[in-house]
Amino acid sequence: MYSNKDNVNMLTALLVKHGIRHAVVCPGSRNAPLVHNLNECPHIRCVAVTDERSAGFYAIGMAQAVGGGVAVCVTSGTALLNLAPAVAEAYHQHVPLVVVSADRPEAWIDQQDGQTLWQPDALGRFVKKAVTLPEPKDETERWHCNRLLNEALLSLHRHGAGPVHVNVPITEPLFDFSVPELPEERHIVFLQHKGTNLGHFEEFANGFLSAKRPMMVIGQTKQGEVRAEDLRVLRRHAVVLAEPLAGIAGVAPSADDGVCHFDEVLYKVEMDENYLPDHLIYIGGNVVSKRLKHFLRTTKDRQQWIVNEGGEFYDTFMHLSGVIEAAAGEVVSELARMYRTLAAMGGGDGSGCRADASSSYIALWERVLQQTARHALAFEPPYSQMAAVKCFEEGLRNLDYPCEVHYANSTSVRLANIYANHFVWCNRGVNGIEGSLSVAAGMSVASEGMVFCVIGDLSFFYDQNALWNRYLSGNFRILLLNNGCGGIFHQLKGLSASDARDEYIAAGHHTEARGICEQNRVEYMVARNEAEMKEGIHWLLTVQGNAPMLLEVFTRPDEDDKVFKDYYRQLKRM
Repeated sequence: MYSNKDNVNMLTALLVKHGIRHAVVCPGSRNAPLVHNLNECPHIRCVAVTDERSAGFYAIGMAQAVGGGVAVCVTSGTALLNLAPAVAEAYHQHVPLVVVSADRPEAWIDQQDGQTLWQPDALGRFVKKAVTLPEPKDETERWHCNRLLNEALLSLHRHGAGPVHVNVPITEPLFDFSVPELPEERHIVFLQHKGTNLGHFEEFANGFLSAKRPMMVIGQTKQGEVRAEDLRVLRRHAVVLAEPLAGIAGVAPSADDGVCHFDEVLYKVEMDENYLPDHLIYIGGNVVSKRLKHFLRTTKDRQQWIVNEGGEFYDTFMHLSGVIEAAAGEVVSELARMYRTLAAMGGGDGSGCRADASSSYIALWERVLQQTARHALAFEPPYSQMAAVKCFEEGLRNLDYPCEVHYANSTSVRLANIYANHFVWCNRGVNGIEGSLSVAAGMSVASEGMVFCVIGDLSFFYDQNALWNRYLSGNFRILLLNNGCGGIFHQLKGLSASDARDEYIAAGHHTEARGICEQNRVEYMVARNEAEMKEGIHWLLTVQGNAPMLLEVFTRPDEDDKVFKDYYRQLKRM
């Protein structure tokens, strides 16, 4: 029988899955549930050492003997600090030690309670990874605990071996050993495209290429990071979803306007499980669509892999199976190469991969993607921020010169996802409203080509000092969408019930940009209706000049909200 503490049982189960077979245990009451589990587990051999200073070095010797990771478990308080010399030695000798420390609940730290000190990160730079586990009370906290454990245990051998620290707060009562078996915990795998585990990479690739419902999601990437021809090949086998931030303009699914309207698809089909993938690959950075994240977080017991050059453990969709440390373009190219080979062979190599295995899944998505693309083209929004962005993007398509286009966060970038069929620059690393204007201005200073920035009022006024710069010139153009507040707060369900929404949460205001433009020598035009908006966008796109130019489009937040919701509501009737 095992402890009734979930975090203790999860740790024990994952130690086994990550290949830990030996543990040095030290005496104590707070770590008794840990020691009990380690001793109870048939896959782990325990060795008792009373002095923690010696125990750490015992663990080093055992790890050297077995050629793998060894755990060393101590109780709370200064017991952990006594391991520091051994941990420092393990760090510099690259010995994989799993330091497991029991801890008191955080509420009792610094309250003159016994054996309490700040244990998280107590070993500092001498461990490759340090995590403190939650005591899970719901499924989200269980996912968090599992993810932290996988991250720590994978770090044991990632980029060379070394010690890691797992701190385990345990609430009293401590000595309930009533759980009959350990939980079946998710084991995240770490692969390198070019490394010692090439066989495992081929196993992953064959799994994707033999899947019946494969999907590739491409987040924010640099232009040209993924080759268009490779994606065109993989689209024969998989559903490929990408926003304009993905830098793959011109290779979206065969929607009429080249834009991948997957957010609209998910609104239309809601939570239909037929659209869920059985094998998902996620490459690149942030994805704007919250609807996609929510949808893919329901894909339990299916393969989810993430590819990034740093080998980072981003469990965005909450069911990560493995991490591939590699450049996104390399992995996509390799998958495309393997698909070409298998398609030419007709799957005759015994891999189970057939060129048409996923055709019905692709057709399912393709049909609705084309419907939503046609809707975006046909929908004629009345005067609003949506109408302004549609008009702006239609004007861009008729330009005879190259340009770069920045969109600010919040409503602006969400409108870009509807209408932009080109690469979009956006600060999606953290997704804050600050700095969008400054980034675009900085690019214009370092570029000879035209740079456009589409930005909402709060983002603009927050970052207005970006215009206080003598290096700006006529190649910088701004489309300012001003509805007198943070318009996105009018779209959040339930927030309208709060009397604080308009003034305090949405930051309602009556500020205009005219004075800011005058003091910074920026050419200014205003639009308060559809005719003025169209004239202003034509001016912004075509007039030549030596000074930056700004078009301020005034709209009403209630009308902006109504138009945006009407756009989505009409999808249901298609």
